[in-house]
Amino acid sequence: MSKEHNQTVLKRKLGLGAVIALGVGTTVGSGIFSSLGEVAGAAGSSLFLVLAFLIGGIVQIPANFCYAELASAFPEDGGPYIYFREAGSRPLAFLCGWISFWATDPPSISIMALAIANYLAFFIPVHGLFLRMVAVVFVLIFMTVHIRSVEGGGKFQTIITALKVIPFVLIIGIGIFFMKGELFVSATPITGIAATGITALLAGVSATTWSFDGMGAACYMTGEIKEPEKNMPKGLILTAFIVLALYVGLTLTASGLLAVDELATSEAPIALLASKIPLIGNYAGTVVAIMAVIVVIGSLSSCIMFQPRIEYAMAKDGLFFKSFAKVHKKYETPYFSIIVQCAVAIILIFATSLSDLLGYFTLVALLKNFLTFGTILVLRNKPNYKPSYRMPARTFMVVIAMLMTGTLIWSTFLWAPIAGIACAVIAIATGLPVYYFWENRNKKEQNKQ
Repeated sequence: MSKEHNQTVLKRKLGLGAVIALGVGTTVGSGIFSSLGEVAGAAGSSLFLVLAFLIGGIVQIPANFCYAELASAFPEDGGPYIYFREAGSRPLAFLCGWISFWATDPPSISIMALAIANYLAFFIPVHGLFLRMVAVVFVLIFMTVHIRSVEGGGKFQTIITALKVIPFVLIIGIGIFFMKGELFVSATPITGIAATGITALLAGVSATTWSFDGMGAACYMTGEIKEPEKNMPKGLILTAFIVLALYVGLTLTASGLLAVDELATSEAPIALLASKIPLIGNYAGTVVAIMAVIVVIGSLSSCIMFQPRIEYAMAKDGLFFKSFAKVHKKYETPYFSIIVQCAVAIILIFATSLSDLLGYFTLVALLKNFLTFGTILVLRNKPNYKPSYRMPARTFMVVIAMLMTGTLIWSTFLWAPIAGIACAVIAIATGLPVYYFWENRNKKEQNKQ
């Protein structure tokens, strides 16, 4: 590592609010606008719809307990990369970052940017090349925001997260007074196709996967959080409960205003829900379109903010291009890593369609999460593992987190096997040779010294 990379370092400038804003802001994204209908179709009844989101959220809590303990033990930027490295597997640590860079992070930025452009089409007739250009503009805007100031980016993320939560709270708060009891026992009339009983409930839980993904986002930026030994565990646990309360409240309201078959067959279930609420109903389309834009802007901003930190951490260890470790002397942000990740995302915006991008990274992201939770079972016996926060019933929590993620891996594999396998195979086949190349180069440099 050259001296110039160490002259300016990332500093602890973010507080508890930023931890929560990153987690909630990343999680509550465009997924909820479609997943409500998907989960309704999989669950097959209003009761199972609510239970699916309740159980789906509860089983994510152990995952955040795991992240909280890991983050308190290793308060550095890099998230899963750091945990694999400290667990003693540099190859897995490298693959974690390599897969993130090529298979998960830039595609997620592309997805969010394209989603914003698509929702804006409700107000402005944008399509084709112009729509993609609009998506690029949003990427460039938030790239600039997060390069210029981590504090400013954190404040923006906190504000936009509050703005995206408020409309959901209003829909729940108003809609709860107009719910109809008989709708809670509604079931889909489809027979011969839909699963029933516990199978339907498990299918519904599996369908909530994307809705809860992203709650551990702040772990990537632990090195920039003030008092991480306190703020990371508190923020991660609060994030899990906030998202759970938001989603369960939304599905409870939806189940009391709409029959489950209406939700299951709707292409815009949130808009349909809003249309049933007095005071909002006549403006449902506009309200939901504005909600969607705000919600996805928050997710896009969050992704651009935290994701480049993993390549920054890898570069500091000599396992990625050295330029990714550069920190801007004035702005004190990993500007090069942010720029390159956004550049790759912009290429993907023009290279493929939104539907193709959605199948890009689900399976790989879940595999990475599964292995990340497992690092605790290895780390707990190491002398350097001294977390300031220890989760209750550690082994049980880790097993639950891994078990549920394993279940989701299987269901996701059934949903998009070709895209997931292709992404994983390409990432590993290209990643391992590059890892050994960089490791050999590091050893040669050390020998010269």
